[in-house]
Amino acid sequence: MPNIGAPELIMILLVALIVFGPRKLPELGKSLGAGLREFRKNTQGLKEELEGSFRDAPTAPAPAPVRSVAAADVAAVVPAAVSPAAVTPAAVTPAPEPARPTD
Repeated sequence: MPNIGAPELIMILLVALIVFGPRKLPELGKSLGAGLREFRKNTQGLKEELEGSFRDAPTAPAPAPVRSVAAADVAAVVPAAVSPAAVTPAAVTPAPEPARPTD
């Protein structure tokens, strides 16, 4: 996008002076300035409102700390009567199959 230099700005002001006239030009400048001021005020208010909502938003709870499990902890939970040698494929009986309805 080309930059607007001094010659282009003078040309724009001359065209505006010819189109609107010398009496209407100051009024247009005032209304343009008031419009820009109002726009900036509204955008600043919106920006502050959004930042405030982000600041006030609840944060997610922290995850619970992970505790490592030692072999002694596992041995305390598993009953002493069950040992790996006691569990053999021959000692495990399969569960009975569910009955199927007949037609």
